[in-house]
Amino acid sequence: MLHGPSFLRPASAFPAMDTLQTGLEASWQRCRHEYGLDPTTATLPDVLSGAELRQACLRMGRLLYFAGPEMERLHTALAPVGYTVMLSDMDGIVLTHQATSPLRRGCRRWHFWPGAVWDERHAGTNGIGTCLAERRSISVHRNQHWRSGLHGLAGIATPVYDASGRMAGALNASSFHPSPDGSLGILIASNLLQAAQQIEQACFMDRYRGHAIMLLGNAVGASVPLVALDRDRHVVGATHAARAQMGIPPLADVSLCLLDDTAIPAPTAPLREAQTMAIHTALASARGKVAVAARMLGVSRSTLHRRIRIIAEQEQAGARS
Repeated sequence: MLHGPSFLRPASAFPAMDTLQTGLEASWQRCRHEYGLDPTTATLPDVLSGAELRQACLRMGRLLYFAGPEMERLHTALAPVGYTVMLSDMDGIVLTHQATSPLRRGCRRWHFWPGAVWDERHAGTNGIGTCLAERRSISVHRNQHWRSGLHGLAGIATPVYDASGRMAGALNASSFHPSPDGSLGILIASNLLQAAQQIEQACFMDRYRGHAIMLLGNAVGASVPLVALDRDRHVVGATHAARAQMGIPPLADVSLCLLDDTAIPAPTAPLREAQTMAIHTALASARGKVAVAARMLGVSRSTLHRRIRIIAEQEQAGARS
């Protein structure tokens, strides 16, 4: 109890790439058939006016504030290898970035800059836009971009979630002079995932300040499964990963008793996994003392004993089947 992806290559719509062993075929198909983009057109993303950018930043709210420290940390780690760090909203608008002085001229040249609109519908396959379109971590390296004018670039992006479990934008690292083989991709992707998790956690802890916060297992991609409990130990908030465990859609109101005696979910029900993790977490925090764990969970000792027995029986039945 606390208080307080695949990164693969795309298929070429024209020649030169093996379309059967890549991970961006769907994006290339959208660019060709849905968006009707000419890959040979040398078009850089549009850049918003200052007033339009300020409005976009206001819409992002406090997440932009909590992203600041993580973007600075990423900048410190990635600047030496020539990568700039950007955060976009769900429209692909770059809201803020971090870049060293030697890279700033190139960042402006390639629109790695606040106000640039990297949505896939207009910019074609790219780190930010395709991450937003497919809602998953993405790496787009050099000629994996749909537009040939972007073939010298590299971009890696991962989703960022807010305190309501909603995908709020994309955290991105891009370079205009990447290594030919993309050998840094896995390392950069790992750093982005950690930063996105920290941003989500900071937003969640801020929104549910004063609540008990419970961890329901390991992070799933860019989201950490956290729930907020009120004084009666009812769940009143949940992150994206926790909502997935409990079968609750993003943005939907959360108000439930994690260990409600009136309904015991089936072994395959989404809530059962969350209940099991909550019990394990409480017992670990209480060092195995059932009475203490029961108080943490807001249930009686007899209820917790019964739930522990049911979980053990279900796990044994699953092992036999």
